[in-house]
Amino acid sequence: MTNPKPDLWFSFVRSHRALIREIERRLAEAGLPAYGWYDALWGVESGKNGTRRMHELADALVIERYNLTRLVDRLEQEGLVTRARSPEDGRAAYVTITEAGRSLRKRMWKIYETAVNELFLPQFDIKAQREVSEALDQAALAARQSSQSVQ
Repeated sequence: MTNPKPDLWFSFVRSHRALIREIERRLAEAGLPAYGWYDALWGVESGKNGTRRMHELADALVIERYNLTRLVDRLEQEGLVTRARSPEDGRAAYVTITEAGRSLRKRMWKIYETAVNELFLPQFDIKAQREVSEALDQAALAARQSSQSVQ
């Protein structure tokens, strides 16, 4: 009897949800904010000089802009980011990570990284890590290109 074809999509979604849930649990146990905060802080910090335009951040995080606005509002209230309008284009808003935001993101990364290193990466040898990473990057690119072709 042959093995049925694996359901790669279902396995990916299920494992992603389980891993994020565990990362969330570990962050909460350490008294740290939710994973979404880490994601947003890293998205801002990884921009040039720790700054990104709001629409670029939304694209980088693959999040709807209205959800991002609420998240950035909360991060700004906590002093983790600052927001400013562009002097050249009043419609453009920029978000910049603060030192407090960098510090929090680094503390969160210690928890996050440990979970990834314990629960996810050991499931793949180096060759499989490279292949899966490349395949996921290609899938993300195909999705972005598909959405751009309908606009």
